[in-house]
Amino acid sequence: MPEVIQDERPVDAPASTAHGQQWRGVLAAVDMGSNSFRLELAQIREGQYRRIAYLKETVRLGGGLGPDGRLSRVAVERALACLARFRQRLGGLPSTQLRAVATQTLREASNRDEFLFQAEQVLGYPIEVISGREEARLIYTGVSRLEPAAHARLVIDIGGRSTELIVGEGEAARLAESFQIGSVSLSERYFPEGRCTEQAFREAQIAAGAAFEEVTQAFGRHRWKEVLGSSGTAGAAAELLEANGLSDGTINEAGLRWCMRECIRAGTVHALKLDGLREERRAVLPGGVAILSALLNQFGIDEIRPTRAALRQGVIFDLSERIAASRAHDRATWRDETVRDLQRRFEVDLGQAQHVRELTLALYDRMVPNPPHEARQELAWAAALHEIGMSVSHHDHHRHSAYLLAHIDAPGFSQSQQRRLADLVLGQRGGLRKIEVLLADPHRAAQVLALRLAVLFFHARSELLAEVPQIELKEGVATLTLDPAWAKEQPRCMHLLREEQQVWARIGDIDLVLVA
Repeated sequence: MPEVIQDERPVDAPASTAHGQQWRGVLAAVDMGSNSFRLELAQIREGQYRRIAYLKETVRLGGGLGPDGRLSRVAVERALACLARFRQRLGGLPSTQLRAVATQTLREASNRDEFLFQAEQVLGYPIEVISGREEARLIYTGVSRLEPAAHARLVIDIGGRSTELIVGEGEAARLAESFQIGSVSLSERYFPEGRCTEQAFREAQIAAGAAFEEVTQAFGRHRWKEVLGSSGTAGAAAELLEANGLSDGTINEAGLRWCMRECIRAGTVHALKLDGLREERRAVLPGGVAILSALLNQFGIDEIRPTRAALRQGVIFDLSERIAASRAHDRATWRDETVRDLQRRFEVDLGQAQHVRELTLALYDRMVPNPPHEARQELAWAAALHEIGMSVSHHDHHRHSAYLLAHIDAPGFSQSQQRRLADLVLGQRGGLRKIEVLLADPHRAAQVLALRLAVLFFHARSELLAEVPQIELKEGVATLTLDPAWAKEQPRCMHLLREEQQVWARIGDIDLVLVA
């Protein structure tokens, strides 16, 4: 059952308030980690963070990842049961005020799409799988906002199946990396059934050190003045050392050596009797201690100070910024800056991208009045980046663009969202069979049509239109009305439009009707 750390009635929610009113100003984050799932409810007022509720369950999703890369049925059932309890606590919170993110285990799982479909149905909200670097960025966002400091810091977050390292100053993360090694995976490999030996710890430390070796210089101690440990592993080790009088809560080499000796003396984690050892951390303690020890040795760290900030707070701060940006439409966000960086990196023709973007949005707005802000934003980003594949090859550049968008590190974007952008960009030209699943959603089909028409109208990389043409989408029929005089003057463009009409007729999701 969930561990309720704090659970207060939302600030604006006396018992008699209307259902919608009770969630005013409340934001939520669901962190679906490899070891634990967490739900945090909070408010941010004038930059100040106030926790309303925090629920945590040890789900061990990462422990259910089999040799074939599939999540076991038992692990899936544990996860879904936890999400069902989270949904009960959320009680109708608007979807725009919640962000659910999944990390390393679902980055790896071969049956993740099947699991995510079930999980979203149970939770009642979309779930995003985020990349390792995006996870690192969000972790640093939480740390830098809850524990601000001007000096350079190294932030370490050891999860169940991944470890994130971030160097930053102030609110800016300067360097962030994610490594596929965590307390669950290392414990399973080197401490099977909880057995602890000196040889096992030695091998686990070597494996962890090898994983971090390539970034020894990049994250060396000349880059930072202090080290903070975020999330469960660092917090559990700090509690253990403090409870047994080994430190004031900081993690150091002597304390970790003591932990390893105690584990070896007990023989197995099941026989370990130590003050401050939480039951849910017992099975993954050896792997976590081995990783911490390797980090201290690898980077010359004297001590790690635990921090209360973690991924879930970073998600809430990031969500708050997104909501503010959606209300002030001219306010740039992390994702807008990422799009600009990608345009510069791949030497995009900015004039062409801007023309296509503006026309795409104008056509989409006419087909889908008052569209969801996030859907409109995704379409804008896809249009802005539709030609990044030109840097690879002009031939089939839409396929190269889609591949890059699906696989590149893009700060601010989840892997799920990158896949949606990639699908849109893949559908900008050519046949539609390749995105047939996407077109089953009428709203997504409208996005694809808007982008394809905008690309078509600017195919000659010059302005052919004096004004945005009229287009109406009703009951699966998109009627594009063009000025007859213009149509007569643009025979090549009309030829392309008639070909486009045939492409949609073959797929059958939207009938494109030309009126000129």
